[in-house]
Order: sequence, then structure tokens, then C-alpha cells
Amino acid sequence: MVAKKKKVMRKIKISKKIGSRDLTIHFMPYSEIAREDAIGRIKKIMGVVLQNKIIILQGRLKPDEEARLIENSMTLIGNIKGFQGIEIAAISGDSENEGLFNKVRYNIARILVGEQDAITIIGPASVVKDITRDPKKIEMMLRRK
Repeated sequence: MVAKKKKVMRKIKISKKIGSRDLTIHFMPYSEIAREDAIGRIKKIMGVVLQNKIIILQGRLKPDEEARLIENSMTLIGNIKGFQGIEIAAISGDSENEGLFNKVRYNIARILVGEQDAITIIGPASVVKDITRDPKKIEMMLRRK
């Protein structure tokens, strides 16, 4: 009999002591939210953000999902003590130096399975001071407590 391999742990948590609070970074593979509908994705992400965790999401949300996530977070401001909203930024792989055939192939794959070569960072505004994005990198500045 062949022994089944255990599932690789899908969540990586990194904690660093900052004053009296911990900073937690939650890695979320896209497969964790791929089968959810838009509302389910937003609920799952907001559940993690409301725990004051920063999410690094493999992949990218659809523009309407990002807008709905921001709308939901805005409605929670003032209703949940200490919640100040969210900061969100995404960066994708570079496909501008590829030929026409590779661009077409990439776009077809993106339509079929989603944009999984992207990284999205989502964090509570009470923890994340600023996220700066340029075409090749994302910089995140955190608040000191």
C-alpha cells in the first residue's frame, strides 16, 4: 500500500512581538477561496482582517469583489470598536516583454483559472499605515503600537 501524503499546511502565520501586541501575517492560497462565491470570499477575508491580521493572498480579487470588500469595510467603520477600515494593494506578474502568442495564451489561462500569478495584500488600517505599489513591487508601512 502506498501511504498518502499529508496535506501541506496551507496557512503560514508569522508572529513578531511589537510592544504588547502581536503582528500576524496570514498567507491565503487562492485555492482556499476559489470555490466560494463573491460574498463568501469577502466574508472569509473580512473575518481574517477583523482579527487584526494582514493577509497575503495568492492571486487577485475581481474588481467588483475589491469594490464590495471596500464598501463592506466602510460600513463597519464606527460599528466595530477600533476598526478603521482596510488597506489593499495587488501586483501582477510582468507580461509586457512577451510575444503575442504568449500574451494570448496567458489571457486564455487567466480567463479559465483566474489571475493566480498576482499577489494581493489586505490589512486593517489600524495596523497598516500605508501600502505603496509600483509596477514591480509593493511596500507596506506598519503602525507602531
